[in-house]
Amino acid sequence: MNIAAGDEVWRNCNICKSPIGFGRDYFVCSVSTCNRKRTGLIFCGLPCFEAHLPEARHRDAWAEQVKAPTRAEWEAALKEESGERDEAAAGAARRAAAPSGATSAAAGERRTATIVHPGAAPAAAGGEDREVEIEVLVVVSKLKKFVREWSGMNTSDAAMSVLSDHLREICREAIRQAGLDGRRTVLDRDFVKVIAQRRAGV
Repeated sequence: MNIAAGDEVWRNCNICKSPIGFGRDYFVCSVSTCNRKRTGLIFCGLPCFEAHLPEARHRDAWAEQVKAPTRAEWEAALKEESGERDEAAAGAARRAAAPSGATSAAAGERRTATIVHPGAAPAAAGGEDREVEIEVLVVVSKLKKFVREWSGMNTSDAAMSVLSDHLREICREAIRQAGLDGRRTVLDRDFVKVIAQRRAGV
C-alpha cells in the first residue's frame, strides 16, 4: 500500500484498489494509451503494474515512478480545469449567439499566418495564399498537469504559444515532405523524418 497513517486518499490503485495518498509515490505505464484522461491507469507498486501487462498486451512497456500531487496542487488543478471548461462553454455560447457571418472583436485580435501548400503556384504568379488563425495547438490543462506531476512546477500560459509555434513549424516541414513524395496525406513517417533531421541538425 502507498499510504501512511493520517494520509488523505488521492486515488486508488487500478489493480488492487489500495489507496494512494496525496504526495505519495506511485507508478504509471510508459505506454501513452494507459495515461489518457479517460484511462488514467495508476498502480500502487510494481506487482500491480506487472499484473496489468497480460491484459494490456503491450509490445514494449515499463513502469515509471511518479509522485501524486499534494492536496493543494490537486485542488488548484481541478479549479483551473473547471475554469477552462467554463470559459470554453461561454465562448461556445457567444459564437452560437453571434449573427451568421459576424466576426467578434476577440477573433479579430488573433494573429494570422500564411500557408503555401507544396507544389502550389507562388503568390506572385497569381496563386492565392490562405490565411489561417494561429491558435494554441496543445491541450493546456494536460500539459500543465504533466509538468506538475513530473516536477511539481507550474507552467506559464506564455509557454503555450511557443510550443504551438514549434508544432506549426514541424507540421509545415512534414507537409513539405509529403508534397515532395507526391502525397496529399501527411503520414507519421513524415513527422518521424522531420524530427530525426532536427535532432541531427540537418
